[in-house]
Amino acid sequence: MDPYFHAFQIKLELVMQAGCIVKTECEVQYIVKNPYEIGHEGEASGKRRWLVRLNEIDHIKADFVVLSAGVFGTTSILFKSQMRGLKLSEALGSGFSCNGNNVAYLARSTAPLNAYGLDKRKLSNTPIQARPGPSISSSYSSSLGFTIQSAVLPTAYPYLLFKGITTFGWPTGYWFFHGIIDKLKHLIGSKSSQAMVLIAMGHDKSDGKIILEKGTDRICFSPPHDPLLQRKVEAFQKITKKLGGVLFMSKYRSTSVHLLGGCNASSDLSDGVCNPNGQVFNAEAPGLVHDGLYVCDASLIPFSVGVNPSLTIAAAAEHVSKHLMEDIFRYKSKNSTDYASKVVDQNPCTEIHDNLKSKETSYVYFKEIMKGYIGGTPCTASLIVKMNLQNQNSCKDWNLVMRNSWPTLKGKVGGYVVFRAIEKDRLHVIDGEINMFEVDYRTPYTQYMHYRLLLEAASGSRYVLEGKKIMNPYLFALYSWRETTTLYVTFKKLAGEVGLNLKGELRISMIELLKSLVSLKGNRKGRFICLFSMNLLRTYILQIPQESHEELTLPVSYHNSYPVSTFHEIKTEDGYTIGCRQWNSDQSRLKLEEDKHLVLLLNGHSTESFYLPTEPNDLIRTLLAEEHEIWLLQSRLHASNPSNNFTIEDIGRYDIPAVMEKICEFHGPSMKVHVVAHCVGGLSIHIALMGGHISAAQIASLCCTNSSMFFKLSTLARVKMWLPLVPMSMALLGKNKILPLLETSKASLRHRFLMCIARWLPRYERCPCNECEVFSGIFGNTFWHQNITPTMHLWLNKQSITKLPMAAFPHLKKICNSGFIMDSKGNNSYLIHPERMTISTLYISGGRTVLVTPETSFLANKYMKLHQPGYRHERVVVDGFGHSDLLIGEESYKEVFPHILSHIRLSEKGKNIVMICEEKKPSKDTLDWAADPYQGYGGFDSCWLLTLMLVFLLLFLFVIF
Repeated sequence: MDPYFHAFQIKLELVMQAGCIVKTECEVQYIVKNPYEIGHEGEASGKRRWLVRLNEIDHIKADFVVLSAGVFGTTSILFKSQMRGLKLSEALGSGFSCNGNNVAYLARSTAPLNAYGLDKRKLSNTPIQARPGPSISSSYSSSLGFTIQSAVLPTAYPYLLFKGITTFGWPTGYWFFHGIIDKLKHLIGSKSSQAMVLIAMGHDKSDGKIILEKGTDRICFSPPHDPLLQRKVEAFQKITKKLGGVLFMSKYRSTSVHLLGGCNASSDLSDGVCNPNGQVFNAEAPGLVHDGLYVCDASLIPFSVGVNPSLTIAAAAEHVSKHLMEDIFRYKSKNSTDYASKVVDQNPCTEIHDNLKSKETSYVYFKEIMKGYIGGTPCTASLIVKMNLQNQNSCKDWNLVMRNSWPTLKGKVGGYVVFRAIEKDRLHVIDGEINMFEVDYRTPYTQYMHYRLLLEAASGSRYVLEGKKIMNPYLFALYSWRETTTLYVTFKKLAGEVGLNLKGELRISMIELLKSLVSLKGNRKGRFICLFSMNLLRTYILQIPQESHEELTLPVSYHNSYPVSTFHEIKTEDGYTIGCRQWNSDQSRLKLEEDKHLVLLLNGHSTESFYLPTEPNDLIRTLLAEEHEIWLLQSRLHASNPSNNFTIEDIGRYDIPAVMEKICEFHGPSMKVHVVAHCVGGLSIHIALMGGHISAAQIASLCCTNSSMFFKLSTLARVKMWLPLVPMSMALLGKNKILPLLETSKASLRHRFLMCIARWLPRYERCPCNECEVFSGIFGNTFWHQNITPTMHLWLNKQSITKLPMAAFPHLKKICNSGFIMDSKGNNSYLIHPERMTISTLYISGGRTVLVTPETSFLANKYMKLHQPGYRHERVVVDGFGHSDLLIGEESYKEVFPHILSHIRLSEKGKNIVMICEEKKPSKDTLDWAADPYQGYGGFDSCWLLTLMLVFLLLFLFVIF
C-alpha cells in the first residue's frame, strides 16, 4: 500500500472518530446564513451559523464552511449564494487568470514518443519498461518568458477532443483528415501513431472575468489577455517541425489546466473577495468578514505565477488553514463549544436533510408551478417538493386513513418565486416546509395543505410566503378542483418595512398539474399517490372527522370572574316582558356626567354576541375598560325569554323603544346612546329609526356588524330562502314554534323531525357538535369554526343557544328575498324615510362570506352617503371573518373592536358632522357607478347544482309527508 495513502487513511479514521462525517456523492450548490439562528452563535441551542445547500431542499448545517471547489466551483457557489442574499464584494469573478496556459496536441509523429496513457486493464498487462513515462516528462523554459512541458496523453483525452472540429491544425493542408485518421487508429488500438501533449505556461494579464448566467446558473467566462500567445504558437510549431507530425491547438486559446483567481485575496473589499487569511469579505459591513466562511483553493491567487502553481496553492492553503484553526479555537473558547459533540447535528429529521439517506427513507420528489396575483400584482412560484413517507404497507395506510386520525405527510420545499413588484430578481426559497395533511381540531372535517416558504432576494431582504389550500367537504366534491389547486397566501417581509402584508391567490393549472405528475420521482411514488387519493376520498366523500380531543368542560367558576351586572325586566307596549342587563364601570357614572354616552348592545337572532363569560376580551369587557356604561337588550327572540308569536318588526317597534325609555328613566331624556347591533339586531334598529319608533336625536352613533337596512345573503342562504322550506317548517312545528336545541332536552316528534331535516341540509362547514349542526342547518354557518375558541364553541352550543324561536322566520324570509327591510306584510315602509337617519354610521362586514355578504354594508354606506352626506359614514370589511365571529372570534378584540371603539371616540369628540361644499356633494349618478371592491370576495360561487340538490331534498320531504 502507498505509504502516503495509508497515512491519509489513518488521519481520516481519527477525524471520523472525533465526530466528523464524510459525505460522498454530494455537490454543494450554495450557502446561506442560517435564518433561524437565535441568540449568540454557538449557544447550547445547537443553532449553526451556515446552511450548506446540496440542492434546493437538502442541506447541512455548520459553524465553519471552507470552500475548496476549484476556481469555477468556488466562484459558482459564491455567485449562487450572492443571488440568495449573501453580501459579497463586487470583485467576485474578476481577476481570472489561466496562468498563461496553452495546450497543444502533437499527433502522427514518427518519433518514439510513447505518450499514450493506459487504462486499468492495459496497465496491469503492460510491463513497467513498456509503460509511458511520468505525466510531465520534459520541460523547456524560453528566454521569451514562458515554459513548455511535454505530458503523457490521458486515456480519455482523444475521446473528448475531436480534432478538426474544436481545433485547428498545422501545417496547413489535409490536417483535418489526419486528425480523423489518427482518432480511428487510436480507437482500434493501433500503435503506428505516436502522440503527446504540449503545455505552455507563462504570464497573462489576469484580467479575465467569470460570470454566472441568470436563469441557467451556468458559468461563463471571458479569457484573460495573453501577450505571449503568438510566441508560444511559434515555439509549438518549431517542436512539431523537429518531431514531425501534425500540431493541433484548441480554437479556444484560453484552454488551461491551471486556472487561478475569481475570488482574489486582497487587503481591500473593492479589489478582492477575501482577505489575505482566506476569510470572505462582508460587503454589508466594509472591513468586516463573514464569520466562519473561508476560501482555500486556487481561486484565492490574484494573478498568474508563470509556472505550475501547485506549490503556490499548497502554501496558500497552509496559510489559510493556520488562521482557520486559530479562528476555531477562539470561537470554541468564546462560546464554550464542545465540537466533539456538536459537529454532528443531533436530530437528522430536522437538522440534516441529505440525499444520502434516500435509500433508507421513503421519499417522493415533484415540481409544482403556481401562478396568480398577490396584492393585485402577478406572481409565479416554481417549487420543488420532497415528501418524506413513513414505511408502511398499503393495508396499514388504508386503516390509518379510515381511522379518526390523519397520517403525517410532511416535506421540504425548495425553488424560487418571481414577484417583480417586490424584487426584480428571483426570490429563492432558503427554507420551506409543507404539510399536506394538516387538520385544525376546531374544524375536524376540513383538511389543509399548509405551505411556509422563507424567501431571500439578492438584495439581502427576506420574506415569508405562507399559504393554505383549504379542502372543505361542501356539497361533496363539487369544489374539490378549485380547493386543491388554489393556494391562499400571505406575503410579509421578515424584518422592517411596516405595512408589507399582502394577500392573494396562487393556482396551478391543469397543464402544470399534469407536468407535476410526470415529474414525480422517488422510491415510493405509488404509495404517495394512493395515500393522497385516499385522503381526498375521506375528506370529500366519506367525510370522516379528525379524532376529537378530550371532551371539554366549562369550569364551574367561569361566571364568577365576569363583571357584575344588574338585570332589568321591562314591559313593552304590547304587553310582552323582555330583559336588559346593565353594567357600570367604576368611572362610568362620572364619565356620563361629563357627556360620555352609554352603549346599547343589540344581539342577533337567538345568539349571544356580546356577553361571553368564557372570553377574556369580549366587547363588554372592552367597553368597560373604556369606562362606558353598557346596556344589553335581551329581546323577545333571545333564548332566555323567547316568544312564540312575533316578527322582526315587533323588536324595532316595541322592544327597542321600551329599553330606550328605561334608559331615559335612569339618565334623563337628553341622554344619547351609542348603538352597536349585530345581524337581526341591526335590522331592528333600522326599523325602529326609519319607522319613527325612536328618534335619531337619541342616538349618538350607530355601528352594525353584518347588518343594515339592507340584508344580502350568500348563495346557500338565498337558495334556502327561495325554496319553501320556511312554510314547511312552520307547518311542521305547529303551535309550538320554539325549537329546543339541546340534545338532552325533551322535544316533540315534530321538533325532532325538523332537527333531523336540518342536519341533512348542506352547509359550508360541518361540526361534530349536534346543536351546532342543527343551528347551521337552519341558518347556514354563522361563523368560521377556526376563528373561535373551543370553550367559546362549547358555551355557545351548550349554554347560550338552548332554544330557537322560529316565529319570526316568515318575516325574515320576506326581508331576505327582497334584500332590504320591510314590514311584516311585505311592504317597503322604511327605506322611503331616509330623513329619519340623521346619525353617524359604521357598517362592518366579514371579508370571508359565510352567511351575509359584504354587499350589505356597501349598499348601506352608499345609501347613507347619498341621503345624509352631512354626517360621517364609514364602512369596514375585515378579512378572514365570517358572520358572528366578527364579535365572538378569538381575534375579534384585535381586528374588529378597534374599529368600533374608534367610531365611538370620534362621536364623543363631536366629529359626527362632516362639512361638505355643495359642489363636492356626491351625486346619485356617482354613487350608482361606484363599484364594491369586495364584490364576490371570499365567498362561494352560486351554483345550479346546489339548487338542484335542495329541490331533490324538498321532493323527498314531500314523499315522506
